[in-house]
Amino acid sequence: MTFDRTPREMTYADAGVDTAEGARAVDAIKDAVAKTARPGVLEGLGGFGCLFDGAVFAEMEHPILVSSTDGVGTKLALAQRLGRPEGVGRDLVAMCADDVVVCGAEPLFFLDYVAIGKLEAPVMAKIVGGVAKGCELAGCALIGGEMAEHPGVMAPSDYDLAGFCVGVVDEKNLLGPARVREGDVILGLPSSGIHSNGYSLVRAALTDTLSDEELLEPRAELAGESLADALLAPTTIYAKPLVAVLAEGAPIHALAHITGGGITENLDRLLPEGLDAEVDWGGGTPAWRMPPVIGYVCEAAQLSATEAWKTFNMGVGMALTCAPKDEAEVVAALRAQGISPFSIGRIVKGSGKVVYA
Repeated sequence: MTFDRTPREMTYADAGVDTAEGARAVDAIKDAVAKTARPGVLEGLGGFGCLFDGAVFAEMEHPILVSSTDGVGTKLALAQRLGRPEGVGRDLVAMCADDVVVCGAEPLFFLDYVAIGKLEAPVMAKIVGGVAKGCELAGCALIGGEMAEHPGVMAPSDYDLAGFCVGVVDEKNLLGPARVREGDVILGLPSSGIHSNGYSLVRAALTDTLSDEELLEPRAELAGESLADALLAPTTIYAKPLVAVLAEGAPIHALAHITGGGITENLDRLLPEGLDAEVDWGGGTPAWRMPPVIGYVCEAAQLSATEAWKTFNMGVGMALTCAPKDEAEVVAALRAQGISPFSIGRIVKGSGKVVYA
């Protein structure tokens, strides 16, 4: 078979895919990826598949694997517009690793998929460098991924991300609705801002109406921060400190990652039949401080309270339940890990809903 029938020599780069730039991008991320190494990683970047040694959890009585996949959503549009790809990689890890830890599992390894219109090694290094930093914060290894150049399908500056996380938990340590009891207290863990959900509303109600200059100017309503900085603040990653707290035996019954759907449509996921989550929001408890950017966006969009509670995290990135007698112990354990929890409500009789007091 011959390939000499075309009138001129053509390369893959002529078609819009630069494999040499892809190789440069891989070289640019190697050091960042190496920092995420942890026991169990046998083979990472460069192989057809990524190997992880199951012997690291051989001492468990009944190991259960927990997996999660997610993306960053339309927060990417704002990051692309402002040329700030660094933080979205951390957002990606947060969305996946913190879904895994909700079951009581320790995140073990992570893979990412980056689709981009035109691959440029410096941009890819910032994106994947953010993923690697997120993996460091989550305590899991970045063991592989894919960088896919999509000329003709995506604009050159467009990119999209997907992440995949796998963790493990011993069956006896599984968290969830089966452990939740009437009278349990609900504690909130503070968010860093809007995190990675609700950005289609943010853009429609606010940022699409503003110039780049207006997004970058400091605002008194945001304590001197710009909208760009406040809206692109990376999502808090709770996995590593929560794993440490659980390993010490903190008597937590269940966790809820407050993502898309806000408190209303996530806190109910830890409820067993016949119980409600009663949330105290009458201006908030003294320690419950909603990041200013959330209130700013809610006001700009003229959201009703009902709509706000089912759209944004309202300052609570993760919630947990425990028995009242164990609250002080759980709070102390979390504070030792650098997290300052606050009371947001209690578990009461009901029909599996979130209700607001």
